[in-house]
Order: sequence, then structure tokens, then C-alpha cells
Amino acid sequence: MIAQIIFIIILAAAVYLFTKNAGKIRRNILLGRDTDRNDNPAIRWKTMAKVALGQSKMVKRPLAAVMHIFIYVGFVIINIEVLEIMIDGLFGSHRIFSKPLGSLYGFLIGGFEVLAVLVLVACVVFLARRNIVHLKRFSGKEMTAWPKSDANYILIIEISLMVAFLTMNAADYKLQALHVGHYLKAGSFPASSFIAPLLPNQATPLEMIERGCWWFHITGILAFLNYLPYSKHFHILLAFPNTYYSKLTPKGQFSNMASVTNEVKAMLDPSFVPEATAPGRFGAKDVTDLTWKNLMDAYTCTECGRCTSVCPANITGKLLSPRKIMMDTRDRITEVGNNIDKFGKDHNDNKSLLDDYISREELWACTTCNACTDACPVNIDPLNIITEMRRYIVMEESQAPASLNGMFGNVENNGAPWKYSQADRLNWAEK
Repeated sequence: MIAQIIFIIILAAAVYLFTKNAGKIRRNILLGRDTDRNDNPAIRWKTMAKVALGQSKMVKRPLAAVMHIFIYVGFVIINIEVLEIMIDGLFGSHRIFSKPLGSLYGFLIGGFEVLAVLVLVACVVFLARRNIVHLKRFSGKEMTAWPKSDANYILIIEISLMVAFLTMNAADYKLQALHVGHYLKAGSFPASSFIAPLLPNQATPLEMIERGCWWFHITGILAFLNYLPYSKHFHILLAFPNTYYSKLTPKGQFSNMASVTNEVKAMLDPSFVPEATAPGRFGAKDVTDLTWKNLMDAYTCTECGRCTSVCPANITGKLLSPRKIMMDTRDRITEVGNNIDKFGKDHNDNKSLLDDYISREELWACTTCNACTDACPVNIDPLNIITEMRRYIVMEESQAPASLNGMFGNVENNGAPWKYSQADRLNWAEK
């Protein structure tokens, strides 16, 4: 009963803390402007199933795709075993599914062990790619000590959890062979049986190892759950809604503003009576000017660097990194949320996403080629944030680069980006 009470307290505390911290992230996301992403639910479900569940955009890099699928499938399926551990912890039972599932239970445990080994292999490969091979896309100005450490922490945690799981099963396997107490014959152990010879043959130390690994495994999972809101690995949960709400219209398509559209219609038709529109800022200066979907994108970013690795501006040495755009957006909205918690919702820290986090040089380096949004494995759209911030610079501050100001003047005067009048536009063809 003491063990059950301790487990219930740990479980309740973990669920409470996770709910609280996840609620803060939800609050932060909803600080963004509203946008309607509820149309075409059938297409949205299909997109989520294909991209988030099916990992369709990962296959462009085959090695990473295979390793990621090992971890992804292992994470999902091994959680069935975690359900059994939870029930055992609550009711003081041991391998409660073994009797009702019969021979199927052995097949499941064997499958879990194979997946655990595959997860171990994948995590070791990913650690090597980051810390020995030093892949270029895992570096960059934005990849400071914390983002690099965060990735390593997650991989080390996953390795530790899988080792604890296999060691727990190895001890259980030997205890079953010794016919100790409640350790009845249950399960199949194709991987942990290779670890078993390394363990002692006495019942008492085996029980200590089995129980110690059981507690480490389950408390480690609960601790990992509460680490997620502070980590880039929150994408484990947000990838699904983020792909569901991803943009269905052509990526990179510029959105119209109702207030501007009304002005244009009024110029073309003097009898036009515009609908009332809420006053607002043109474009985005700070994170609260972006939409909630932009902010969800920021919290979903895995910092994998695929966007930056295909960005032509970044490849040619310019300052822009689409990954940094997303990381800066996430850092800024988190800062805004922390300020609300400390000082109230009306607090103004005199900072903004533009200039304090993202420089104008970065924004104007973007070619709007859409390579970053195409490369993202979870349908994040850095381009939309870039264009909204450009829109603010142009329409609110009138501080576009000289080359763009020339183009704007030509459009206004000549109806085209070029300096020639409409009457002279075909002169080149006269001879």
C-alpha cells in the first residue's frame, strides 16, 4: 500500500504540472490573432494522417527517416506497456495483462523489446550525427548551447528509459525462471534474455533490480512528460494539430487584408459601400500581431534545420535562417506569456519581435521561394511570418528598401513594376 500511495502521489503531481505548463502554452498560442482553419475537415484529416502520422515528408532524407520511424513507432507502441505499468502501480498488481491476453501477451512483450532495441540504435545514431559527425544543419547562429543540449538530453533520456525497460524485463525473466513469489511465467523476452546472464542469480538482488528499474522507467516517463513543455520535443504532441490546421491554399500565397481590399474596391467603384472592419495593424511587429497558427508553428518547431539547409539565402551566406525565425518567435511569445504571469496582461516591456529578435536584414534576405515550408516535416510556415513582418515595415513604417520603393512607384504610376509607361511598353517590338 505504501508503494501504491507513493505512485499515486507522483502520478497526480506529474499530471497536474504537465496540465499547468501545457495550459500556459495553449494560452500563449491563443494570444495570436484569430484565423479560420476549420474548413475542409476531410482534407485536413487526410493531411494530418499523411504528414504527422505517416511521416511522409521525412523520407526525403532516408537515413533520418528510418531512424525517426524507429523512435516514433517505438514511442507510440511501447506506451501500451506503460499503460500496464500504470495499472500495476495503482493496484499493486504485476503484469496484469498477462492472464487476460494469454499467448498474445508474450508476442506483445517480445515486440516491445524489439522496438526498444531499435529505439536504442536510432538514439545512438542520432547522438553520433550531432556530436561526432557534426552535421552542418545542426549548427548555426541560433543553435546556441541550450538547443544543442536539449536535443542531447532527450536522446540520453530515451536511451536511459529503454535500458531500464530491458533490464527490468531481464530481471523479471530470471525471477520467473527461479519461481520467485508473484513472478509467474509471462511474456517473451528476445532482447532482455541476452542481458539476463549479466545479472545475479539470487532472488533478493534480482527483485531490487527489477523494482528499481520499474520505478526508474515510470518516473522517468512522467519526468519526460513534464520536460516536454520546456523543450523543442513538444512537437511530439503538437505535430498532429499543427498539420491538421496547416494551410490548404498554395503555400506562399499572400493573404489579403479586408481593410485594404475595401479601399481598392472603393477606388474601382465609387458606389461601393465597404463592410465595417475592425481597426488593426498592417502586418506584424510583435508576436501578438501574428495569428495563433503562426504561434502554434513556433511551438511545433523541432529545430531540425531542414528549412535552413534548403534556404537559398542562407546557403549563399546571407543572415536569414528560417529555423531562427521560428525559434525567435517561440522565444518571444514565451517571454510575453511570462510577463503576463508576472505583471498582468497589460504589461508592456517595450520589446517586439521585429528588431529585438529578428532583424530587418534577415527579413529582406528572403526570396519567398517557399523552400523552407516545403522542407518542413510538420508543415510549419516560416514564410508567412516573414511576409507579415515585411508588410508591417512597408505599410506601417514606409521603410521598404530603395529598390522596392522604385517598384512601388512604377506600379502606382505605370500599372506595372517597370519604369516604362503603358503606351511605350511594346516599343521593343517595332523593328
